[in-house]
Amino acid sequence: MNSQTARVIVFSTPMCSWCRKTKDYLRKHNIRFKDIDIARDQAAARDMVHRTGQQGVPVIMINNHPIVGFDKNKIDRLLGIQDRS
Repeated sequence: MNSQTARVIVFSTPMCSWCRKTKDYLRKHNIRFKDIDIARDQAAARDMVHRTGQQGVPVIMINNHPIVGFDKNKIDRLLGIQDRS
């Protein structure tokens, strides 16, 4: 998977520290993503729960593959990131 062409969506809330960590990690690797604040967008929150069965954030969708929480190994594998830090 080419990380530059991957479709990445992050469902998050403003107060979530793991959400910030996830978005910072993606930015560090120059991964473009759409950030959806489920605290402000109830339809998106329902969509996230429908897709994953999860109510907690972050939920990262990479080409429609859900990752619940900041699971660096799964993110790296789906995006082809070789992180040395």
